[in-house]
Amino acid sequence: MTGTYNPEFVALSLIVAIFASYTALELAGRVSQKQGRSSGIWLLGGAFAMGTGIWSMHFIGMLAFHLPIPVAYDTAITTLSLLIAILVSGLALYVASRETMSGPRLAASALLMGGGIAAMHYTGMAAMRMFPAISYQPFTFIASIIIAVLASFVALWIAFQLRHQSFGVAMLLKVGSAVVMGGAISGMHYTGMAAAHFAPGSYCRAAVSTGMSTTALALIIGIATFFILTIALGVSALDAHFAKKLATALQATNEQLSTLALYDSLTGLPNRMLLDDRMGEAASRAERSKAHFALLFVDLDRFKPVNDSFGHRIGDLLLKSVAERLIGCVRASDTVARTGGDEFVVVLSGIGDPKDAAMVSSKILDELSRPFFIEDCELDISGSIGISIYPNDGRDINTLKINADLAMYQAKRSGRNNYRFFSPDMAIPS
Repeated sequence: MTGTYNPEFVALSLIVAIFASYTALELAGRVSQKQGRSSGIWLLGGAFAMGTGIWSMHFIGMLAFHLPIPVAYDTAITTLSLLIAILVSGLALYVASRETMSGPRLAASALLMGGGIAAMHYTGMAAMRMFPAISYQPFTFIASIIIAVLASFVALWIAFQLRHQSFGVAMLLKVGSAVVMGGAISGMHYTGMAAAHFAPGSYCRAAVSTGMSTTALALIIGIATFFILTIALGVSALDAHFAKKLATALQATNEQLSTLALYDSLTGLPNRMLLDDRMGEAASRAERSKAHFALLFVDLDRFKPVNDSFGHRIGDLLLKSVAERLIGCVRASDTVARTGGDEFVVVLSGIGDPKDAAMVSSKILDELSRPFFIEDCELDISGSIGISIYPNDGRDINTLKINADLAMYQAKRSGRNNYRFFSPDMAIPS
């Protein structure tokens, strides 16, 4: 006894298979990004959506097949085939969500998943309860199982590879992969159907009939499946959207914390911690290129009287203006830092001669000597600068700092508004 296929139903089953495959790829990515209890919830929900999609493809494919006898499907056995599909889908999502995918694990999982898909198909066929029982052509039967295993292997590998791709980047890849996966799943189904042999005079002993036409039943299953898969994709998209927003917020918070940890909150200049890093980098570059770098300690003269007379707000605005002028005196590759109060530090990297540090120091003193106009207030200050040179005045950061500080105090004792290079005969000020 031979049957025929309804082309519209065959096309519908293929569309369902592709849609289910695409949903599976999306859900694999979501499951892999979850931890703890939420991972289990996503795994269960994903297994239900994916399993329902695969089973619907199978059942619509069954409805597409017409025998010249009345056919119905046993409810219990059909439900069992659905449960098998959900279980197999859960296995697939679990494997695809693991951190690593070894060859043996992929092969073993493909065997289990492929065997499960084949079991779903042939359990669904058994739901017809044909008498005499359906027999299968051995070669085609084995071919259907091989197709199921190979399709599972490819599906698991693709799902694992694409799970961390963003929606926009992986869209075309996922669509193409879903077409391949859906075609392979459909190929297994129709190969299995081709293996079935219905003896002449066979009849269907299924106890329960839906009372609906085949067309109505196929449409109901198709619409319900699309509804379930669409909900799954919608939830996945919303989760991805909120996860992206959360990641963006966390990144912004981390950047703010990093800024607070490494930069002065008033001037936006590097603080002591970042200054040490910059000095370490400058020392490494100088060591490689056999060059020098200079450390300038800049201390403002007459800042305290300004702060006392005009208030802290004007004083803070003055410090910000000082920072801007200091930045304007150096190269982009140099560093200007504020280490506290009215103290600033400049790192001049890659200088060829100490005279370069002297030129920059003179430029800084000229800039600081020009009046500052802050909210209708004309403020006059100056600066005292101490200079130490790497490696002449020290090969480590702390030594360079101490020596630049000693030179700065020597500049103050020499009348302010000038600079001094460190020399070994400088004593620690009392």
